[in-house]
Amino acid sequence: MNLRSRNKISADFSMSSMTDIVFLLLIFFMLTSPAITPEALDLILPKAKGKTTTVQNISVSITKDLQVYINNERVSQSALESTLKERLAGEDDPTIILRAEEGVPIERAVQVMDIANRNRYKIVLAVKPE
Repeated sequence: MNLRSRNKISADFSMSSMTDIVFLLLIFFMLTSPAITPEALDLILPKAKGKTTTVQNISVSITKDLQVYINNERVSQSALESTLKERLAGEDDPTIILRAEEGVPIERAVQVMDIANRNRYKIVLAVKPE
């Protein structure tokens, strides 16, 4: 007595459609990843363990050459406080992200922190996660 079924199910799986989907996702992420932070300066931040924050009103960056930038716009050290006051005038919870590159003297970072303290702004020091 032959009990074998006439309908044989193939156990083969075609990977070509999955490969196409993965390739399209790769292209999508490669094209959209530069659009995530178009206004960021290329700084080498110090490493530390800590949490990151997504709340950001304004970013103050200090390069190794001691140049100060507010959201990619170069500002002199003397005009920093007045520019910050102008840009954070109507904010409910003004927050400054301080991005000081590795090797910047601590005095420069403290000057920005002092400005934030005098004007009652929140300040967060950006670091590279370990």
